[in-house]
Amino acid sequence: MAQPPDERLDPALRRLIAVILLGGIMGILDGSMVAVAAETLAEDFHTSLATISWVSTSYLLALTVSIPVTTWAVDRFGGRRLWLLGLVVFLAGSIGSGLAWNAGSLIVFRVVQGLGAGLLDPLMLTLLARSAGPARAGRVMGLMGVVGSSGPVLGPVVGGIILQGLPWRWMFLVNVPIGLVALLLALRTVPRDTPPVDQQHTPLDVLGIALLGPGVASGVLALSQAAERATVTVWQVLVPLAAAIVLLGGYAVHALGARRTPPLIDLRLFTRRSFSASVTVGSLVGLATFASLFALPLYYQQARGHGTFATALLLAPLGVGSAISMPLTGRLSDRIGSRYLVLAGAVVAGLSALALTRAGAHTAEAWTAVAAFTLGLGLGSVGAPTIASLYRTLPPALVPQGSSVLYMLNQLGASIGIALVALVVQTAGDGDAVRGFHAAAWTVTVALAVTLAAATLLPGPPKPAPQDDGGDAAVTEDAEAVEPGSAVTAVAGKGDAQ
Repeated sequence: MAQPPDERLDPALRRLIAVILLGGIMGILDGSMVAVAAETLAEDFHTSLATISWVSTSYLLALTVSIPVTTWAVDRFGGRRLWLLGLVVFLAGSIGSGLAWNAGSLIVFRVVQGLGAGLLDPLMLTLLARSAGPARAGRVMGLMGVVGSSGPVLGPVVGGIILQGLPWRWMFLVNVPIGLVALLLALRTVPRDTPPVDQQHTPLDVLGIALLGPGVASGVLALSQAAERATVTVWQVLVPLAAAIVLLGGYAVHALGARRTPPLIDLRLFTRRSFSASVTVGSLVGLATFASLFALPLYYQQARGHGTFATALLLAPLGVGSAISMPLTGRLSDRIGSRYLVLAGAVVAGLSALALTRAGAHTAEAWTAVAAFTLGLGLGSVGAPTIASLYRTLPPALVPQGSSVLYMLNQLGASIGIALVALVVQTAGDGDAVRGFHAAAWTVTVALAVTLAAATLLPGPPKPAPQDDGGDAAVTEDAEAVEPGSAVTAVAGKGDAQ
């Protein structure tokens, strides 16, 4: 009979977690920090807000396009090398962005930043999952979730603080000392990859890249344009949307066909019940989180008359709630499974979103802050166990693909959430900020109701399994669970091997 997982993480694993999170937080913060500087950048470069919007859109598009390639490259070049490359590329983009001389150069350097973030973000999931092993996936993913959930909230706060006392360039240059420290620590801490001597390198699916990368990017572009224009009936939305449908449909035919080169992402992953449930819940969490992050500032600014910095501070309860619940529920999921935690979190978040549908122009801010806090608690209770369930139920060889799919769908869910809120605020609100916010809160409530249905397919309580090496092991009741002693668990404990 297996012993329950050790409550403590060994020192080498703790160091690795800290180093990986330090490197990953830069991209997470940068994704939302620039949002508060749009007006400042437009004035400084003497251009329109529509042009400046591409400072954020180009970053997101580059990030999304590079994710599928990371799936292949992590096995071809190794996680350590790819992580170091991602840090270097992100640093180069940050320096270029900080020194940009016009809007065009800033957009180009933001593309470079996005390419670096597209390497770091999915690798953060993969490296931590491999090092933690399935028995500790929940608590480690919970720690990562604290960074991921606080980034969208802390980004505008940090950006507001910088803009209050420093030029906008420091929003990018602040990454330089952080990135250099992260790079030096990664050289010492991230373990070297030790592939088998007879390992055959998988050839790159060039046609898959040509279809999947631009297809996903076109979808994100369509959604970002819909959010910006608050409609889907203009050519700026319809053209990239049609391109996305054609390209992604072509990739599906390509990936499912019989061929020598393995597909960049094997769509047969979705035949696994728990995997499909995990990525569905993950995309819905992205939708609900970013819809909330987009709707709450509009409420505080338009209905309550607050400025940018005050609004960013009023968003903090949502991030604090998520940061509290993620590590706790992540650790609990190692013992009791993901299903019931996600169901409970979705109920709490759904009731909180429902409560926000009653907020008015004169509602006490303490009341809306409490509702935002419990919304964050619920979303955090959904997020970490969902991520952990994916890694506990995938074979080791499929972890990189699984993390890429999860991250892509989470990003798409976030874009859909922003687009939906922009549309419902524009159409349902019709100039009434409170009515528009109520429509946005109902959108989040519906998304969380769908999450409840998908969560019933997540793995239940873990079952103890026999061990042959004296290490911790646990598998879920799902038939697809990772077996103890697999390659995932073998990576754990390498620590800071050189």
